[in-house]
Amino acid sequence: MSAPASTAGAPATGLLLRRRRRAPKAAISARTRAERRLGWMLCAPAVIVMVAVTGYPILYAIWLSLHRSDLRFPDRTAWIGLDNYMTVLGSGLWWKDFFHTIVLMVFSVSIELVLGMLLALAMHRAIFGRGLIRTSALIPYGIVTVVAAFAWRLAFSKADGGFVPAVLNLQNDPLITTWTTYLTAILAEVWKTTPFMALLLLSGLALVPDDLHEAARVDGASAWQRFWKITIPLMKPAILVALLFRTLDAFRIFDTVQVLSNGSNRSIETVSQLGYNTLLVRLNLGLGSAVSVVIFICVLIIAFIYVKFLGANLAQQRGER
Repeated sequence: MSAPASTAGAPATGLLLRRRRRAPKAAISARTRAERRLGWMLCAPAVIVMVAVTGYPILYAIWLSLHRSDLRFPDRTAWIGLDNYMTVLGSGLWWKDFFHTIVLMVFSVSIELVLGMLLALAMHRAIFGRGLIRTSALIPYGIVTVVAAFAWRLAFSKADGGFVPAVLNLQNDPLITTWTTYLTAILAEVWKTTPFMALLLLSGLALVPDDLHEAARVDGASAWQRFWKITIPLMKPAILVALLFRTLDAFRIFDTVQVLSNGSNRSIETVSQLGYNTLLVRLNLGLGSAVSVVIFICVLIIAFIYVKFLGANLAQQRGER
């Protein structure tokens, strides 16, 4: 007799659940509306300033990129549509500089990730002098990029009397040969920004519970297994953020390469240098703005790839849709 009763009660339970799901949301109180209005009013000045500071230059650059605008020939300014973009994307110089940028970005970010993880583990596990270690590790990141680039240039440039060519007994100037210029630029970037990567990864290490490591140690897991099976999966959000920030920053690399190459070594010229030379050296505002807009689009594509694909993988791991 109990089985039929439970069977009859199942539709009623399902109907009750559907009614609860379809129940209208509670009305927002007047106090909540007032708090939200106050929040918007407090944020409005900062939003207006950000739109004025960032939005207007972007829109103006897009507007200039659609014109033939050259300060050397101001009388020839005219609307040409997408011709500047066709010129940029059809130029072999753009694709060479794009390749140089990708090489610098991939190698520098990859090395920074490995070294940053090691540095973050050292700072996280330090027993004595933890504050001193963290402060000392962040010193390179606190140095202005141009100053750091000049330090590397004065150390590696044979023309400037650098000590590295003398110590290594190099016949050629390292900042003239292509592959040594690449190596110097990557080393300078790694030295400068690895502490930033380590700082972001350190915040992810702080979220890994020590109880999981203790339980895995009791179960006989080695340190390497605990690192790959526990630490890395739980740190993936922090790793994603660190890679995203550094990839976007490395793709826009300018000052380090500009100082090391003295702005004259085309074998390592980046897309940011191309935009600088076109816009400010050759005074071609239309073509230089087109280069800048293309760089901006590339940055958006990189950010979209990170957030869309890697972010989706993280959401699947957490069981979200």
